[in-house]
Amino acid sequence: MRTLSLAPVSQYREAMGQLLVLYTQVDRLIMEICAERIATAPDEPARLALAKQVGDESRHVCIQRQWMERFGTTTTPLISASQEAMIREHFRGLPWLEFLADLYLCVEALGSEAVENIVPLADPGTRESLHVPLSDEQDHVAFGVSRLRDELARLSPAQRHAFVATIPQRIDRLTQAFHGLGIDVAGLFARVGADYDSLSAAVARRRDELLQQVAA
Repeated sequence: MRTLSLAPVSQYREAMGQLLVLYTQVDRLIMEICAERIATAPDEPARLALAKQVGDESRHVCIQRQWMERFGTTTTPLISASQEAMIREHFRGLPWLEFLADLYLCVEALGSEAVENIVPLADPGTRESLHVPLSDEQDHVAFGVSRLRDELARLSPAQRHAFVATIPQRIDRLTQAFHGLGIDVAGLFARVGADYDSLSAAVARRRDELLQQVAA
């Protein structure tokens, strides 16, 4: 991944600290969203997978908060309380298929792809703090993609094609909603040494891979 010239240490630490805050907020939100969904999941395997994810995300939040304290991060939330409520409400109202697509394709898979691409630029402590969360997220994405494929296989070919055709628009809407939160993510990535165009291209490639997996 092409990088910019090295940022000053103080600039790097401030930007990486904010990215850590954002990542931790998102993990906590996912924990809450999955916890709410357990009761209405369609079967026991789904309930067990969601329960495991709640535990995983809880562990991630603890790891990341411990590292942020050592890193000296200012932990002021980047996502406001009202924005968090809006995010929870979005996922709360989704049918099961749409829930799988929005949470696991857009938030988990594409979000973790972005984080993966800045890990090589991070300081050793930050890289270590992200090791367990990113490893667990691979399992979460694998569950989401596998379960989505299984659910789609139960539909008629026409229904399956129609739903798959909506996924790019769902991803676009969620991406636009994320940018609408007013967080200068591109600027934060640039200040830790990442080339945002290259990172965006990597996320786009991952998106295409996911769509091919789901449609297969």
